[in-house]
Amino acid sequence: MNTARRQFLGLAGGLIAGGFASRLHAQSPAGNQWTQPVHRVANAAMSSSQNVKKPRYTTGNPALRRALEMAHAALAKSREEINDYTALLVKRERVSGSLGEHEYMMIKCRNRKVAGGQLAQPFSVYLQFLKPASTKGREVIYVENENDGKLIAHEGGFKGKFLPTVTIPPDGMLAMRGQRYPLTEIGVENMVIKLIERGEKALQFEDVTAEFRTGARVKDRTCTVLQVNQPTRRPELDFYQAQVFLDDQLSMPIRYISYDWPRPGSAPGSVGEVIEEYNYLNLQVNVGLTDNDFDAYNKQYGFYG
Repeated sequence: MNTARRQFLGLAGGLIAGGFASRLHAQSPAGNQWTQPVHRVANAAMSSSQNVKKPRYTTGNPALRRALEMAHAALAKSREEINDYTALLVKRERVSGSLGEHEYMMIKCRNRKVAGGQLAQPFSVYLQFLKPASTKGREVIYVENENDGKLIAHEGGFKGKFLPTVTIPPDGMLAMRGQRYPLTEIGVENMVIKLIERGEKALQFEDVTAEFRTGARVKDRTCTVLQVNQPTRRPELDFYQAQVFLDDQLSMPIRYISYDWPRPGSAPGSVGEVIEEYNYLNLQVNVGLTDNDFDAYNKQYGFYG
């Protein structure tokens, strides 16, 4: 490994994080704190058809069945109506048993589109890291089927003056250091896919409970919240409790958080440590992003400036 690659370990250590934003507040009408959100893009989404099946669920928890039907509707809307979006992404993840701090980044994303069996618009992501200070100024670009499947990244701040722009596999050791998921598994649409996968697993078990709460707030957005509890730890299940915040205007999830099972002897009603949390704040859809927004030679970016 050459010197530049060794130095880049610091960059890869936080590759899908960063940010800008004030403290998050999300409350139900009763005043209960709802702090924290998931997103994990399934690789299957990268090769799936644009046509979205909308199954009707006939067994299992009624609230969870309703939530799954809402998730399928959100996925259909994303694939049929949403070409691109921008947002402030705030995330927190537990990796190798350690819960990291909140990370903030500005995200531009174009959804994958297929027309006539051909790829009409590749999945494309640009990230600008804003916070914490250790990642501020970092930029990352990934475009499906370009650059030999690799992402392009460079450091910000003082380190960015000396370290070169690099290209690395999104699922390689460097890019995955300190991350739960690769950069290819990012974005609202992929979060919906993962929620459907997890919801269908939960639907199989009779002791899983689910409930909706209306009128919750994520900053200036009004949301309906789904809370799912899975009391029995099972290999198939990923969390003890999860909360999904569905933006009432956009009909899309903008916030997700999941918790581990509580430790033995914990007080009734308590939850374990946060597993993962994802917030898409100030989400603006169909803003008209172009190829230039995902071009490392864009003069507004610092990859090769």
